Amino acid sequence: MTCLIASERRDWQPGVWLFKPLASASFLWAALAWGAMDSTYGRLVLGALSLCAVGDVLLIPGGRGRAFLLGIGSFLLGHLVFVVAFVSLDISKAGVAGGAFAVSVVALLVWNWLRPKLPSGFRVPVITYLVVIGVMVAVAMGAAFGAGMVVVGIGAVMFAASDLSVARRRFIASRFIEQLWGLPLYFGAQFLLASTVAVQM
Repeated sequence: MTCLIASERRDWQPGVWLFKPLASASFLWAALAWGAMDSTYGRLVLGALSLCAVGDVLLIPGGRGRAFLLGIGSFLLGHLVFVVAFVSLDISKAGVAGGAFAVSVVALLVWNWLRPKLPSGFRVPVITYLVVIGVMVAVAMGAAFGAGMVVVGIGAVMFAASDLSVARRRFIASRFIEQLWGLPLYFGAQFLLASTVAVQM
């Protein structure tokens, strides 16, 4: 990941194309090493991580073109598969309700922040994405309180927070500082979520 951040800092695209897929492959490898194929939950998490890895590659090109929309779609599907994985755990309804309330407040603030900058064609995709990632975080909170898998909740929140760096770079202002904090949050979240497959072996 250090090489990826350095490549982003220098805007060296060959390095980004090399190191970002490698960084994504590393959390897939970690999930497999921790036993992702040994449980239904683990296979679902691996599927979600794989969709996110595809999204990582699709987001490498700059701008807001077709690749970006496909990348959003791949991450959206990844979030949905994470939801299915978390639902398979013991879920606390109170945890889900509390998480949903907190996420709704944050999502409304994010929407009000992004809305003035969004091209008209991106409003529906962004709203859909906010809803789906909000559901993922809420269900993750349910798993954190119900199954005692606090790492699931932490990983989901980190994942959602890292998306803010992507949103700012694509719709507000493209600055390296967003990559500096967004990439560690994102890859840290993926490794945390990958690590939870070991609990379900």
